[in-house]
Amino acid sequence: MNDLLSFFISDAAAQTAGASGSSSIMSLLPMILLFVVFYFLLIRPQQKRQKEHRNMVGGLSKGDEVVTMGGVLGKITQVDENFLTVEIAQGTEIRVQRMSVQAMMPKGTY
Repeated sequence: MNDLLSFFISDAAAQTAGASGSSSIMSLLPMILLFVVFYFLLIRPQQKRQKEHRNMVGGLSKGDEVVTMGGVLGKITQVDENFLTVEIAQGTEIRVQRMSVQAMMPKGTY
């Protein structure tokens, strides 16, 4: 009986040893596919939005109407390297960082 049992165990061990090379690659396949899906659904679109925002902030000029990330709507009256002066009401101006501008609005919105 022990001979028969050891015969089956050795056969089973031989089968798993031969298949372990391909099974290790197959076990990594779902993780690789998951990373590819995350890249195309999350990482790539976020990088694209960041690039568009950098280009928009780099192109700001006097007279543009903008909305800040705080929700303040106004017209740019002065442009510096890192800061903007935004008129939010007649005679009321605030200074904001360039990167705090969320969006440009169409002319006439302000």
